[in-house]
Formats: sequence, C-alpha cells, structure tokens
Amino acid sequence: MSELVKIPVTVITGFLGAGKTTLVRHLLQNPQGKRLAVIVNEFGDVGVDGEILRSCALPDCPAENIIELANGCICCTVADDFIPTIGALMALVPRPDHILIETSGLALPKPLLKAFDWPDIRSRITVDGVIAVADAEAVAAGRFAPDPARLQAQRQADDSIDHETPLSEVFEDQIACADLVLLSKSDLAGAGGVAAARAVIAAESPRPLPVIEVLEGVVDPRVILGLGAAAEDDIAARPSHHDTGEDHDHEDFDSVVIDIAEQTDPQALAARIEALAHDRQILRVKGYAAVAGKPMRLLVQAVGARVRVQYDRPWGADEARQGRLVVIAEHDDIDADQIRLALAG
Repeated sequence: MSELVKIPVTVITGFLGAGKTTLVRHLLQNPQGKRLAVIVNEFGDVGVDGEILRSCALPDCPAENIIELANGCICCTVADDFIPTIGALMALVPRPDHILIETSGLALPKPLLKAFDWPDIRSRITVDGVIAVADAEAVAAGRFAPDPARLQAQRQADDSIDHETPLSEVFEDQIACADLVLLSKSDLAGAGGVAAARAVIAAESPRPLPVIEVLEGVVDPRVILGLGAAAEDDIAARPSHHDTGEDHDHEDFDSVVIDIAEQTDPQALAARIEALAHDRQILRVKGYAAVAGKPMRLLVQAVGARVRVQYDRPWGADEARQGRLVVIAEHDDIDADQIRLALAG
C-alpha cells in the first residue's frame, strides 16, 4: 500500500543568500523520523551546496539521497534533469518519505510546479508546499523588491519604464508562488526592518501568506513538512511575470568557480571577499576553504558585502585540503581572472 501513497515534495525557494541551504541542513538534522531525500540546484556549472549538505548526511537521509543539479537552473531544465532525478529518487530502496527541493536563488518556482503535472509523476508525488525564504534585511532595504507606489510613480513619469529589474521579478515570482514565507536574518534587520519586510511581502503576495521569522534556519520541521498544499493543483492562484510566455532569461547573471589555496587568516579572506563585493558588485559568494593548522573546514557564505565564515566539519582523511568558492554576479561584473586575483590577496 505504501507504493500507492504519493510522496510529498517541499519546494524551497528564495533569493541568493536568503538561507535556503541553512534551512535544508536544519531539516536534515531534525527529520522527525522521516526518510528524506534532497535535490539541490545550483546556478552555474559547478556548485557547492550538494557537497555541504552531504557533509551532514544522517541515516534518515544518507549521502546517496542528496542529488545536486549543477548544470543549469532547474526551472529551465525540467525535462532533461528534474524528471529523471525525481524518478531516480522514487526508485530508491527504501523509498523516501519526503523530498526536499532547494532551487537556485535565480529560479522561478512556477515552471517547476508545472512539471508535477507530468503524467509520469503526477500519480506518485505531490507538492506538499512551496516555502519562500526571504532575507529580512535585504527585503527591508528594497534591494530585491521595488516599492509598488514608487514604481507606479516612475512609470507615470516616464513612458520608457515598462518593465522591472530581473532581481525584483525573481523575488516577486517566488513570493507569489509560496505557501509560507520564512523571514531570515531578522536579527540583522531589527524590529523596524522586519516590519518593513513584512509590508513588502504582503504587497507582493497575491493572497495572504503566513510569515515566520527564523534565525539560522531553525524552525519546527512540523511547520514546514506536512502543509498538504497540493500546489500542483493550485497553479492558477500563483501568478508569474512569465505567464504570458516570456522567456526566463539568465543572461543577466553569471557565475565563476575559484579554487583557492590554503589560507592562513580566515578574517583576511573575509575582508578580500567584502572588498570584492564593493568593487565588482558581487551578489553571492559561497564555498569553503582550508586554513593552515586547522583540522576543520572553513565554510564561507557571503551576500553582497556581508561575509560570514565558520568551521563546519573536519576534513576527511582522503580529502585534498583545497578551497573552492562559487561567485555569482551580474554578467558585466564577472571577470574570472580579476576575481581570482582579488581573492588570492
């Protein structure tokens, strides 16, 4: 009978650096007795999130249950990558009780939801819910969502303004598709910032949404898993900027993978990343580094000029102590040689 029960899938979306991977790690470490599987999608050809998540694999979610799709945005490669990957996970023995999908920060969730209507998988899986993770400080600052009133005034004043920025469109589509919003980094935003972020989310959402503040991705898994939204049956209520058939274009963004040598000073590395963000308008840096004399791997996370480093796990005995950083920026700001030089110090 268990083979006849649909496997629930939770889609976790959110802009670059909002805290999606941190949330998924928390869920993996607190599975509530469920056998979990994870699909993690990276922007660009090579990612690091899958490796980061596999480092916290548990019996309820072994490493083989964590699959990384690092060859393109999942919303644009549904037929080639997503459908076969879902099939592979459903063929696992034992079968997962729940699947988590962490989308790229630049992915639109609606094309992914439409894939769940494919005959091959519709009878076997259901979208339990779409979770949007939003950075409270960034949203409050208006970096990823425009002020609707101000935008309308601009449009009225200038006939040439007939579209919004790619970043705002991605943010708006993610909020419009969500069943629940997790407001991350509320400690950095402060009470006023949280209130402002909540107001932006309410303005962008086509329907009332529950908004929950979280720190370090910590939230009761029972709040996330088990929503029973069946989102694949509710697609019409989740509007998108691309409902008219307009292509979702990623040419505005690019990524580069930088291998870095062993470091002597983690804070010096953080300072170089911060300077790089200021100089070249870097959106996101994520990866890990080796630090001389330290048995632990250094996890590196940066959103713009806000950089965080922390030790996450010991290096394996058969692992090369080689650092790797993925850098994402708007297309014109990506210069691999200049970025490599800046990070080398």
